[in-house]
Amino acid sequence: MELSITLDSYNFSEEQIRELDKIIDSCTTRSKLIPILEEVQQLLGFIPVAVQEMISERTGIPENDIYGVVSFYSYFTMEPRARHRIQVCAGTACYVKGGKEIGEFIEKKFHIKPGESTEDGRFTYEQARCFGTCGLAPVMVVDGKVYGKVKIQDIDKILEQYK
Repeated sequence: MELSITLDSYNFSEEQIRELDKIIDSCTTRSKLIPILEEVQQLLGFIPVAVQEMISERTGIPENDIYGVVSFYSYFTMEPRARHRIQVCAGTACYVKGGKEIGEFIEKKFHIKPGESTEDGRFTYEQARCFGTCGLAPVMVVDGKVYGKVKIQDIDKILEQYK
């Protein structure tokens, strides 16, 4: 199927585009949107607006609905992420027990703000609302692995595992 939407400005491989086509074609109902978006995110690493438009055009789901889902859930991103994702909990318990200082340390160490990635493409830093692990506060999550009761002096040792 020929589309008016182009992915030329992205460095997606032909194999990724073929797989993207298969994923989109498997979306037969609106109720499958989130699982489809999860597959797209896993395949491409992010869901740019051009891909959202492609999904809309091929499935008939309005672009605004797709954008609403992608922008609402913190799992999804419209920007490419680095190799490793650092998330620091900014929920009340974590914030009070040192989460704010952990975030500030990461920002200073890597010269990035929440939502940004390091120039070398190693880390993307994000603040999270809550992981539901208040008993482990403050919490930092790296690539889905939870680190609890984190202290500033622990951060370098934790992050050196992620090259």
